[in-house]
Amino acid sequence: MNIDVSIIVLNYRARNLIKEQLRHFLSQQTKCLYEVIVVDNDSGDGIQDVLAKDFPGVTFIQTGKNRGYAAGNNAALRVAGGRYCLIVNPDIVLTAEAVDRLFTFMEAHPRVGLAGPMLTNADGSLQYSCLRFPTVVLPFMRRTPFARTAWGKRWLASYFMEDWDHAAARDVDWLFGAFLMARRKAVDEVGMLDEQFFLYMEDTDWCRRFWQHGWAVYYVPEAKLIHLLRRSSEGSLWSIASNPLARVHLGSFFRYTRKYFRAKNPHSGSV
Repeated sequence: MNIDVSIIVLNYRARNLIKEQLRHFLSQQTKCLYEVIVVDNDSGDGIQDVLAKDFPGVTFIQTGKNRGYAAGNNAALRVAGGRYCLIVNPDIVLTAEAVDRLFTFMEAHPRVGLAGPMLTNADGSLQYSCLRFPTVVLPFMRRTPFARTAWGKRWLASYFMEDWDHAAARDVDWLFGAFLMARRKAVDEVGMLDEQFFLYMEDTDWCRRFWQHGWAVYYVPEAKLIHLLRRSSEGSLWSIASNPLARVHLGSFFRYTRKYFRAKNPHSGSV
């Protein structure tokens, strides 16, 4: 059987979310042929037993230790058999309609390497999931009082691309990794997620590398999904001492900044 889409879900202590996600999705019919791969980053939460009992058709991979977001997803990318690989966070309310619409878009646009949907909160409000590439000032804009100044608000509005209505498909710098469909051919050329990023910024880095290799990154609002976003890495610079995930986020940001220091934006269509 030729698989169209390999759906990849990475688990780290999110067993119940994944159980509900798969139950909801697998009750629907898709037009594309797919496989589901669940990777466990040594959660110890019994996810393997849940899958064996309730979802025997799902492929399971155990990493043996918490290797981080990039390495965990790469474990599935290595064995995925689909022409497209779909990375899905456990807190996405997954629907067949969104998968089919993104698949259809990718089929119609052969130079698009990565695509992502419109993401909304549970109340229907928009999540700004496509952004401009960050610069070194980002932590100061988001985590200091500068964020409340008129200049800071303008800077952040530009970063989050709040200057357009998000109602039409368009090329963008980068997309949230919560739901990313990647063309297998492009992944083979660009490479997998950079495992030097344990958590955060690996999606920004991946999108940047796709652009560097001539593959477009597209936001596709015709595919629309609810993202039950948990902002565990938020906080001020002064709160980082008490927020481990915020420290990881900041560390990943500075790793990204060092990697691309003085590099030009590879997305020529960036506005």
